[in-house]
Amino acid sequence: MKICYLADINSAHTHKWLNYFVGKGYDIHVISLGDGSYEGVSVHSLDVQDTIMKKTSDKSKLEYLKKIKRVKELIREIKPDILHAHYASSYGLLGALTNYHPYIISVWGSDVYDFPVKSPIHKFMIKHNLKKADYILSTSNVMKVETQKYTNKDIQVTPFGVDINKFVPNKIEKEEIVIGTIKTLEEKYGVQYLVKAFKEIKERNKDFKLKLRIGGRGSQEAYLKELCKELHIEDDVTFLGFVGPQDIVKEFQNFDIAVFPSTLDSESFGVAAVEAEACGTPIVVTDVGGLMESTKPNLTSLVAKKGSVEDLADKIDKLVKDKELRIKMGIAARKFVEDNYNLEDNFNDVDKLYKSIIK
Repeated sequence: MKICYLADINSAHTHKWLNYFVGKGYDIHVISLGDGSYEGVSVHSLDVQDTIMKKTSDKSKLEYLKKIKRVKELIREIKPDILHAHYASSYGLLGALTNYHPYIISVWGSDVYDFPVKSPIHKFMIKHNLKKADYILSTSNVMKVETQKYTNKDIQVTPFGVDINKFVPNKIEKEEIVIGTIKTLEEKYGVQYLVKAFKEIKERNKDFKLKLRIGGRGSQEAYLKELCKELHIEDDVTFLGFVGPQDIVKEFQNFDIAVFPSTLDSESFGVAAVEAEACGTPIVVTDVGGLMESTKPNLTSLVAKKGSVEDLADKIDKLVKDKELRIKMGIAARKFVEDNYNLEDNFNDVDKLYKSIIK
C-alpha cells in the first residue's frame, strides 16, 4: 500500500503515524511545508519557512498556496493509493485543491475550533475542504461534534493513544510527593492556576514534603517563575523546559499526581493525560472538552472547575492526603489506557479503514 500524507514532518504526532505504518511495510510519502526527514519515509519538502507559518497574518500564511502546482506534480509522480491530510485548514486545503481521491482529512483541533470562527471566508474554506474529503477522521467525540458544524458527512472517531510498551508504570518510593504537568506554557492551559493551587496545598500540608515540576516552554514561562517567587514557593518548584520524548516517560513515572488545568473549552483531546495515565499516575483535570474524554472521572481522574484555584487545590489535596487513593486510581488509569487508548489498537482501526478504501 502506498500512502501519501500531507503533514508537518517535524510534528511528534506525525511521527507516531509514520512509525506505525512504516512498521507495516507500506510505502510512505510525506509532503511537508517545512524541511525534515524520517527513516523509511520519502519526504518531499515544499520549502516553506517555518517563520511564515507562525506569522499572525493570514495573508502571509497563504504563501504556501503558491506551492499547489508542486503538490499536484508530486502526487502525480507518487500515485498514492490514499492521500491523507493532517489538518483541515492548511494541509487540508492543499489536499482539497489537488482534487485527488481517495482523500482523507484528519482534524486536529484548532483547525475546527479556532480557524472557522475567524471570518466567513475561513468558515467557507473549512467547509470546502471537508466537502472534498471522502473520509473525515477525528481523535475524539467532542471534536467530532465540533467538526459536524461544517459538514454533514460521517466522521469516524479514531482515538490517538499512546505506546503502552513505552509508557509504563515504574513508581519508586520516595520522601516527597511530586505534583507535575507537561504542557505548553500559555495562559489558556492554566498552569498559573496550578502554581497558585500548589501554594495553597503547601499551606494545608505542612507535614508533607511537596514538590511541583512544570515541563514545557511558552510565553508565560517568565511570568510563572516570577509568580513562584512572589508566592515564596520557588525552592519547591522546578521548571523543566522542553521535555524530550524519552524524558516525558520518566517524568510521568516520577509524578505522584499529574495535573492538566486547561481553561480551553476547545481542548480537543488530552494526549499528555493519557500518557500520564499509562504510567499509572492519577490525574487532576479541569472540566473542559477532550480532557474529560481522555480520563475516566472519579476512577482515573478528579475533575476541578476550570479557572478555580480553590477547586483545583481541593482536588489535588485529596490525592496528596490519601496515598491509597493515589495507588488505586493509578492502577485504574493504566487499565483504562490499555482498554481504550493503546496506540497499536487505535492505528489498527485506521489500517482497516485504509484497506477497506482501496478495496
